[in-house]
Amino acid sequence: MQPNQLANKLKIVSLVSVGKHPQSGRVRRADQDSRAVELGMKLASDNLIVLHAGDPQEQGLRSYAGMGLKSIRVLEMDPAADAVMPLGEHLQQSGAEIVLTGVRAESGESSGMVPYQLAEKLGWPIVPRVADIVSIEAGIAEVLQALPRGQRRSVKVRLPFIASVDSAAQDARQSAFGPASRAVMEVEVVSAATDAVRQSWEEAPARKRPKRLKVVKAKTAAERFKAATAKSQGDGGKVMKNESAAEQAQAILELLKEEGVLR
Repeated sequence: MQPNQLANKLKIVSLVSVGKHPQSGRVRRADQDSRAVELGMKLASDNLIVLHAGDPQEQGLRSYAGMGLKSIRVLEMDPAADAVMPLGEHLQQSGAEIVLTGVRAESGESSGMVPYQLAEKLGWPIVPRVADIVSIEAGIAEVLQALPRGQRRSVKVRLPFIASVDSAAQDARQSAFGPASRAVMEVEVVSAATDAVRQSWEEAPARKRPKRLKVVKAKTAAERFKAATAKSQGDGGKVMKNESAAEQAQAILELLKEEGVLR
């Protein structure tokens, strides 16, 4: 049975988080979470349940609603609280059969551990880095996993299960302002234990560390000429140590004299 024939037969939940643009830092829908919503809409159409744990006033949630969702369920809780317990209890009560998430969030801890912790709490199997769900038949789903270099691996898993959706999955559709503004936020206030360890952390923007360049120590004129004219192979670059333009020109002249071109 193809996935698009299961709209009225499966309960599929897509967990979403608030994303953050990697360059500007502006709030947005998370890329992998939006791909999970796209896959969920392919499987369950209008019956997809989109669930978020946190602040219902976050503007990034409206970006998901703009994909054509009528409502988003929000478990309102303290942002510093641990979301695994309330999410697990809600999923058990809702009777979900497939739970879709991103591989990791774009803000907060971004540990990527939430799908695994939920799978452990619920006792479900987890399929990481899913690119697509090909078919579902007799309670068994055929899932395509994304592998390096564009490869795919087909695995079969019994329902219910959790799948983390990779960036190789289908791109999410554009978000429209009209549906985003009309969507209903179904808010449920829940109590959750505060994460004491997280409260002691200090968050700061991650910066890429500069790569150390390889220093070339040339002894002969031929080595200095080769190092000065060699093309970079994309391995971080090469530099001459204490070599000015005049010294490099002198090295070229010495090489030409050694070759007998100049006397």
